[in-house]
Amino acid sequence: MSDDWNDHVVLVTGSTSGIGEATALAFSERGAKVVFNSARSVEAGEALAKRTPNSLYVQSDISVTGEPERLIEKVLQHFGKLDVLVNNAGTTKVIPHHDLAAASVEVWREIFEVNVFGTWALSVAAMKALQETHGTIINVSSVAGLRPTGSSIPYASSKAALNHMTVLLAKVVGPNVRVNAVAPGLIDTPWTEDWDVIRGFVEQIAPLKRSGKPVDVAQVVVALAGASYVTGQVVAIDGGLTLAS
Repeated sequence: MSDDWNDHVVLVTGSTSGIGEATALAFSERGAKVVFNSARSVEAGEALAKRTPNSLYVQSDISVTGEPERLIEKVLQHFGKLDVLVNNAGTTKVIPHHDLAAASVEVWREIFEVNVFGTWALSVAAMKALQETHGTIINVSSVAGLRPTGSSIPYASSKAALNHMTVLLAKVVGPNVRVNAVAPGLIDTPWTEDWDVIRGFVEQIAPLKRSGKPVDVAQVVVALAGASYVTGQVVAIDGGLTLAS
């Protein structure tokens, strides 16, 4: 896959705000045809597709049985192929790690249904189309999957599982499909807008002395999508935070 994104079709899940939106728009700016997706934010998704050239919005909750297959079918019906799948859809619950009772099995199930099971189901549903285009998957993970940190233990565990899934999948779907992941640190999104204490901590100890912006992640996702000799990697995007903590 080259740096020329004209005629490439890119599906970004969870792309009506934050990292997903920035990633979808970054591909579009480079000439790609983009599919926006969300489970609930239909109005925002339709507005993004309306103002973005060569794009489509599909409402789909990847955690629901049958929805990953329907989403891929919609993409193929509209564009005829799929070159890049960015698994960005995710969910979390903010629970202090010491509060074991609050991290109930129900919370674990809710988080894993999206972050792990839905991501897996969509990747499998897309595999035939990606094999035909020698395409690529980029999973959006988190530094919480690399270090004992994150918004909750179930969330961090789901991202650790996603990181290992990335490596295992990359081993078995080459040479026709590449699979990589990005692991953002603290990124300024609607999820984290009130995380001022954590933001101050990052600004103090991270080598780059700031939290990230969605475009910082989007740049790396696009780069990995075009890096034809890279697979099975999990790239931290954290301003060097993991070097200092």
